[in-house]
Amino acid sequence: MDHQSSGQHSQTSQAPSFQWLSFAYQGLTEIPYETILTQTESLEVLDLSNNLLEDPYWNPALLGRLEKLTTLILDCNNYSSHIKFPYMPSVTTVCINKNKINNLPVFVEEIKRKFPNIKILSMMNNEAAPSYFNGGSLTQYKDYRQYVISQIPGLEILDDTEVLEKERAQARKTYRLQQSRQNRRKRKEDSAKKHTHMQNKSSAIIGE
Repeated sequence: MDHQSSGQHSQTSQAPSFQWLSFAYQGLTEIPYETILTQTESLEVLDLSNNLLEDPYWNPALLGRLEKLTTLILDCNNYSSHIKFPYMPSVTTVCINKNKINNLPVFVEEIKRKFPNIKILSMMNNEAAPSYFNGGSLTQYKDYRQYVISQIPGLEILDDTEVLEKERAQARKTYRLQQSRQNRRKRKEDSAKKHTHMQNKSSAIIGE
């Protein structure tokens, strides 16, 4: 999902109050909090795309003050799977295309926990989001979509494609079965460990 961002604002009698701030294409290595945090009561869209931002400069406590923010655009930066977001229930759209995200479960867990009301997630051109555009196969692409949809049930659009109800149902089915298999395997492993422990304990008693 590509975004062409432009500043849209409304004036108050005291000072400018912005609903949309764009810092795109400014070569930033740090988030300009001084400006952003003057807009905590009005800002709805924040565009930080096409900069040089990366994980060490992400301060979760600060952007968490933007209680009205609905859209966060971080396309074309250097963020990894281990980015830490603030808890932001107002955010419904996150765009983080073309970054350095390569661990899908870690990243999706963070998105799910910190943006509980997210409806639109776009993460194209990341290693963790295989597609024809970055050398992924159709099977990898489908697996990727199913995993994300299964983990974030309220998602309505993933990348540039609407989440269909049949796709949602298939994702639930696939990962419910997978979870069931994992639980059975874990029970077997636990049982085997317990059995081995009991055998070792018995052998120790006999040895005495």
